[in-house]
Amino acid sequence: MNKPVLYSLTLAALAGTVSPLSAQQAPESTDKRPNIILFMVDDMGWQDTSLPFWTEKTYYNSVYETPNMERLAKQGMMFTQAYACPLSSATRCSLITGANNVRHRVTNWTLEKNKTTDRSSETLQLPDWNYNGVSQVPGTNNTYVGTSFVELLRQSGYHTIHCGKAHFGAIDTPGENPIHWGFEVNIAGHAAGGLASYLSEVNYGHTKDGKPYSLMSIPGLEDYWGTGTFVTEALTQEAIKALDKAKKYNQPFYLYMAHYAIHIPIDKDMRFFPKYVRKGLTDKEAAYASLIEGMDKSLGDLMDWLEKNGEADNTIVIFMSDNGGLAAEPGWRDGTPHTQNAPLRSGKGSMYEGGIREPMIVKWPGEVQPDTRCDKYLIIEDFYPTILEMAGVKDYQTVAPIDGISFMPMLKQTGDPSKGRALVWNFPNIWGNDGPGINLNCAIRKDDWKLVYYYETGKKELFNIPEDIGETNDVAAQHPDIVKKLSKELGEYLRKAGGQRPSFKATGKACPWPDEI
Repeated sequence: MNKPVLYSLTLAALAGTVSPLSAQQAPESTDKRPNIILFMVDDMGWQDTSLPFWTEKTYYNSVYETPNMERLAKQGMMFTQAYACPLSSATRCSLITGANNVRHRVTNWTLEKNKTTDRSSETLQLPDWNYNGVSQVPGTNNTYVGTSFVELLRQSGYHTIHCGKAHFGAIDTPGENPIHWGFEVNIAGHAAGGLASYLSEVNYGHTKDGKPYSLMSIPGLEDYWGTGTFVTEALTQEAIKALDKAKKYNQPFYLYMAHYAIHIPIDKDMRFFPKYVRKGLTDKEAAYASLIEGMDKSLGDLMDWLEKNGEADNTIVIFMSDNGGLAAEPGWRDGTPHTQNAPLRSGKGSMYEGGIREPMIVKWPGEVQPDTRCDKYLIIEDFYPTILEMAGVKDYQTVAPIDGISFMPMLKQTGDPSKGRALVWNFPNIWGNDGPGINLNCAIRKDDWKLVYYYETGKKELFNIPEDIGETNDVAAQHPDIVKKLSKELGEYLRKAGGQRPSFKATGKACPWPDEI
C-alpha cells in the first residue's frame, strides 16, 4: 500500500478538496446539467488526423481523413498543446485519479498482478513501481489508491457508462473492473491495455468454443462474433445502445468512449482500407489509416446520435488521446522509425513531444466559442477537476491529492493557468522499444522551456518548444542558468511527490536526481 493513502487527509485539505460522500446532489427531476462524452483514442498521434494542430498542414494531415474531428473542431475549441504521458497506463491512471504520474507511480504499462512489464537492464535496478495499477480501495500491494471522478459524478446524479479500453488496474486487482471506478455500465473494459484482434472473424481473440486465447482478448462482445463487424464499430453500436437507455433515465449521463483503436495489431478496417491503398499507401500504412478513419466514423456516429435525440446542445464532447502515435516498431509502421509524428520528434514511449503531445478538442455549446483554438498547455490530470467543474460537482473530498488544475479559464478564454506552471513526467522504466527520448528519464515543461533528464547517464537536454517544436536543437550548453533552475524544480517535485528512480547495480546507489548532477 502506498504511503500517500496514509497521509492523504492533510494533503487533501491542501489540495482544496472535500469528501466524496458529500458530493453535491442535484435535484432528481430538474437536473439540467450537461451530458459529458469523453472520447479517448488509444495511441493516436498529434498528426494522425486531417485536422491540423500545428500552424500549417502537414503531409500526414493530407493523407488521413478525419472529417468528424474537423466537424467537432468547427463546433468547439482545439487545443494544440494538450499533454498526456508516454504510455497508456500512466495516462489513464492520471485521468481517473487526478494524480500526476510521479505521484501514482504507474509509470510503465500494467497487465498481470504482481508482474512487472519492464525489460531488464544489465546496469540498472529498476524501481518497485506500481505495476498493479490504481484502485479506489487499499489492500493490494504496488497499487496507488485514489478517488475516481467518475464515482463522484455517479454520486452527484450522473448515469455513468464505460465503453472500450479501461487499463486502470492489473488482472485480479480491484482496479481492473470499471464498475469499481463508479461506472454503472461497463462495455468491454478490463485489465488489458491492448487487444488480441479487431476482427469478429476470430471473435476478437476467442476460440470457436468461446475461450479467450490471449490476455488481450476483448470481453463482452459475443453478439458480434463472426458477423464481420470491426471492433471499433461494435463498440460504437454498443455505446449507442447504452445512450438509448440513458436517454430514458431523466438524468445527465457521462460516457467514457475509450476506443481500442488505433493500438496494435494494425488490422485492416476493410470499410476504409482499399481507399488508402488507392491513395498510394503501403498495406501497413493503409491499415493504420483505416483504423484512424474508423475511429473518426465512431465520433461522427455519436455526434449524429446527439443531434437526432435532441441532446447536442446539452452535451459536452471532449476528444483526447492517451499517448503519442506508434513510431518505434517497424513491424507495424513503414517509413523511417521515429518520424511518423513529424514535425514532432519520436513517438509513443518517448519524453519528446511525439510521445506526449496529443490531439484534443472540446465542444461545449453555449460555453465554448465555436471554431477556436487554444495554444496554451495542459496535462491529462487536469481533466479530473475540469470535468467535475463542468458537471457542477463542487463539494467533494478525495483520499489523495489532486494534482490537476481546471482548464475552465482556457475554455472560456478568461485566463491562462498554464502561465508559469510546471508540467512533470517520470519514466524510470524500460519499455519494450528503444528510440529517441524513450526509457529511463524524466522531464519538465515550464513556459517555453522543456528539460529532459536521463537517469543512467546524467545527460540533460534543453529545448525551446515554441521555437523548436521538433526538439532538434539542444540548447543546454547555451543556457546553463535555465538548466539549473529547471533541474532544481524537477528534482524537488520528484522528491516531494514520492517519485522513483533506478539504482546502479554495480554500487547499489540510486541514480542522481536531476538537481544532484
